[in-house]
Amino acid sequence: MSAPKAPAGVPPSQHTVLPKTQRSARSERQATDRRESPPAVATEPTEGTAHTAAAPAPAAATGWEPVARQATYELVLDRVREQLAAGRIRAGDRLPSERELAGALGVSRVAVREAVGVLKALGVARTATGSGPDAGTFLHAGPADALARLIELHVLLASVETADVVRARIALERESARLAAAHALAPDWAAMRTHLDVMAGEQVTVAEFNEHDTAFHVAIARASGNPLVTEMTIALRQAMRGTLLDRLSALPDFRATQRRLCREHDGIHDALRAGDGAWAADLVEAHIHDFYADLTG
Repeated sequence: MSAPKAPAGVPPSQHTVLPKTQRSARSERQATDRRESPPAVATEPTEGTAHTAAAPAPAAATGWEPVARQATYELVLDRVREQLAAGRIRAGDRLPSERELAGALGVSRVAVREAVGVLKALGVARTATGSGPDAGTFLHAGPADALARLIELHVLLASVETADVVRARIALERESARLAAAHALAPDWAAMRTHLDVMAGEQVTVAEFNEHDTAFHVAIARASGNPLVTEMTIALRQAMRGTLLDRLSALPDFRATQRRLCREHDGIHDALRAGDGAWAADLVEAHIHDFYADLTG
């Protein structure tokens, strides 16, 4: 077969059709050239050329940090804190209903319910069921229960050692004794006397003794006139109440321990009545230290 003719007036070199074998060879050479060609290297732009977009600088270098995500119930808690800080609500006030709060804050009722649960766990809210003015969720100023639960859980998890609790008790109760010696009133003395009498009873049970032992120390804290010291003392005593009860119950001779502890309590009471806060503080420290030393043996 003869090769096709080139159109008139056009140079033959531009329209020559190569045989099939030559076309294949040329295609393979072009493919090889493309594969072996080195990648283009970026160069600094010269004057008059367009600049390419630079990579963004790290957040730490610019001062911009990612926004932390918050659960919706945490945002509800933030609003409650803001209301407390502004003085619009205070202890004893009733919070709006779950539906009212959800509507006012633009969140779900589930988020409000979770926030209220956290407030209750923190000891700053309580819920009363029923209907009428006494029902609903009220702000509550009583941190001792929440602190006691928190400390007890951390003791059980071993993130707080019993020895640390003992040292904290000594520090707090020394201060309580010092202040109570100067500020205790007639009702405080009466409460202490009641607890001392119960603990000294011949038929008192281990559980009753432990309860009134705690109440005696709390009465001293209340007599100090410092509400924060009182709440923290209550929290520490309540956090360890179960552990102390178990160890008291395991003593081979509870009555001997009862008599010794009663003598120590009477000495603390006498020092307080004498108005000698320093003496009372020293007696309290020795009493707490020796008590735990005996129980942990």
